[in-house]
This record gives sequence, structure tokens and C-alpha cells, in this order.
Amino acid sequence: MKFDVLAIGDPTIDCFIRLKDARVNCDINDENCMLSVRFGDKVPFEFAVEIPAVGNAANASVACARLGLRAAFRGSVGNDKNGQLIIDTFAKNGVDTSLIITEEGKVTNYHYVLWYESERTIFIKHEHFTYSLPELSEPPKWIYLSSLGEGTEKYQHEIASYAAAHPETKLAFQPGTFQIKLGVEELRDIYEHTEIFFCNKQEAQLILKTKEEDEKKLLEGIRGLGPKIVVVTDGRKGAYLMSNEGAWYSPMYPDPKPPLERTGAGDATSSTTVAYIIKGLPPQGALLRGLINSAYVVQEIGAQKGLLTPEKIDEYYEKRPADFKATPL
Repeated sequence: MKFDVLAIGDPTIDCFIRLKDARVNCDINDENCMLSVRFGDKVPFEFAVEIPAVGNAANASVACARLGLRAAFRGSVGNDKNGQLIIDTFAKNGVDTSLIITEEGKVTNYHYVLWYESERTIFIKHEHFTYSLPELSEPPKWIYLSSLGEGTEKYQHEIASYAAAHPETKLAFQPGTFQIKLGVEELRDIYEHTEIFFCNKQEAQLILKTKEEDEKKLLEGIRGLGPKIVVVTDGRKGAYLMSNEGAWYSPMYPDPKPPLERTGAGDATSSTTVAYIIKGLPPQGALLRGLINSAYVVQEIGAQKGLLTPEKIDEYYEKRPADFKATPL
């Protein structure tokens, strides 16, 4: 089978813990916020819920499958009940699981999400798996690469080499925390072979080692590293896109009601944008659909329950406000 999208990353189970007794302290600019609970005490919480088969690339594969694309996932799980739960959940969501590796003696990734008000703080731990690209009978149309943990540098160079050897396969890159910490020089080949790149404004500043606030300059800086198309999101302020055709700003799609929980908003934006590019839309039109999907993901717990079908995205796009459009920068 030729896949439209092969998502590559580390899958996990997220355990959401809804806090009821906490505080958030920020600096004078409402930045550098810290979540606080009473130290050395018993802290009550409202409830906890597990969400399996998540993670940046996992969320992308589910979003693409829900939008009618042939999506597969490549990642590793442990030979345990959590690993099987992840595989079963992918299958229920229409994602091909034939490329998932089950490793003996390894523990499936399991993360804790402290959820307070509409924001979350995630405790992460990546198990060290054995990473390799699968044998593919046909190159996929796209590879969607996202969060991988420490010790995966060789694997990521292998992915870059595959992209170089298969120009018919386009690479989408949404770096995770460790990939950003690795720095541009270590992943230079990934950046150079990337078709479309996604990050938020703070991540762009980290990648470029700058305090630059001008979004257009950040877009230009990331494009200078190799990606043909760059998307930089800025929370509730919207998203910015640059390609060879120019640069655009898109506002956020208005929330149908106050967000419940914001996990997966960026993943929905990025993966949906890729999906609609595959469907034939220009990048700026695809990004608008991504922002619609993001607005509905934050209405549910976790990164996948609120993901929309193409019919729903079309419906909400038709009902869009007049100012919900891509404006040239």
C-alpha cells in the first residue's frame, strides 16, 4: 500500500490529572508562568483519565486518517498491555499499525498531564527504543516527523537520507523538545530536506537563538535553514506562514465556547495543514482548515477526541467570520 502520510515519532499514553487546588504565578508580562501546589501535602484532584496512542506524530496520524487519508504510524511500544492498547487504539482510528514495533524488555511510554483551568503541564519520559526505518514497498507521499527522544540522532539522519533519496516523498517536520535542544547543526540535514516546518513563536526563537519578536523575520530565519514552507503559531494571536509565494497571517478560528483543555491544538493545526495540502489546497488555505480543527480539539480532553471530519471542517469553513482569512504580511 502507498501511504499518503507516514507519521514517525514516539507514541505514548497520557494520563490527565485534573487539579482543583493549585496556583499559577507569572511575571509582570504574564510570561514564565509556574504551576504551584502545596509542597509536602496531600493535594486533591477532581479526576484522572487515560488517553492512549497520543504524542505529536501519533496525533498527526489520527488527524490525517480522520480526514480520509491513508495514514500509517512508525514507532515503538513495549511488549506490555499499554503497548497493545496503543496499537488497538490506532487501529480503531483507521491508522495502519503494520509498521509499529513491539520491543521485548521495554516499557511503553506513559506521561502525566497536570491539567489546571484550560492549560496543562506534561511530565514526559521517553523510553529508549531501537529505531529504524521500515522496509517500504512504495515511498509514502509524505513523512510527518515529530517528537523523538534522546539517542535518536542516527535515526533522524536516516530519515533525512531517505527524503534525499526519494524526492517524491515530502517531509513535514514538527520538532519536539529534544529535537529543538539538539540544535540546528545536529539536524541540519532534516531542516534542509523539509518541505513544511511547524513550530510556535517561542520555539522559533529558541531554534534561531534570538529574542526577535517580528514574526516575518522569524519566518525568514527558519526558511533560511532549508524548509520551503514555514508555519509559526503564536497562541491566541494566530499563525504566520511563509513560502516562495509570500507570507501570510491567519487569525485563530473563534472558539465555539471557552476551551476545555489545550493539549493537541498545535498538532491539529500542523497535521490538518499537511492533510489539506495533500488534498490539493495552497498552504495558506490549508492552514485555515488547520486552525478550524485546532479550535475544536480544545473543546475535548486530549488531542484526538475533538478532531473533525472533512465534512465538519467544510461546514465550519463555510460559516467562517469575514475576518477569518489569510492576509498578506
